[in-house]
Amino acid sequence: MANLYLIGSPAGRNGLELAKKDGEAAVLLIQDGVYLDASAIAETGKKVYALRKDAEKRGLTNRFSGSVELIDYGKLVDLIFAHKVINFA
Repeated sequence: MANLYLIGSPAGRNGLELAKKDGEAAVLLIQDGVYLDASAIAETGKKVYALRKDAEKRGLTNRFSGSVELIDYGKLVDLIFAHKVINFA
């Protein structure tokens, strides 16, 4: 089971650094974590997700490129059940 790094604040930078070193990691940006730049993770081929509602509330939906997938709550639940969650929220 791969790890899902759940990052919910700008202080979650440590989680991004750990995810870079985790071969099977996926990253999910939620709440204020959507302010973080996860492009370096995406460039390594890892999946990076951001919760659409949180990005919309902060006016950041246009900030995310094709390398970050904006997801809804249903997909959030699917990811949590499919991965071991490491919480940096």
